[in-house]
Amino acid sequence: MSEDVLKAVLDTLDRIIQDDSVPRNVRKVANEIKNDLISSKENIAVKAATAISTLEDLSSDPNLPMHVRTLIWNLSSLLEKLTVEE
Repeated sequence: MSEDVLKAVLDTLDRIIQDDSVPRNVRKVANEIKNDLISSKENIAVKAATAISTLEDLSSDPNLPMHVRTLIWNLSSLLEKLTVEE
């Protein structure tokens, strides 16, 4: 199940990264989160918790389009599943 959740997380991050209406700094952070989830040697729960913290900071940006904010909230919800499964 965690592989399915991780795939959904990576797909959502790809949507954010490829969306030109998303501010460049948000796309950059999404790309960093994606790379960390893929390549880091830490436990997936630790990586997910770190990503959630980073996304919380991003979601409070007042210049963030509402549809991106919703994607970030959904992404955080998916990542929370990874923190409790491990």
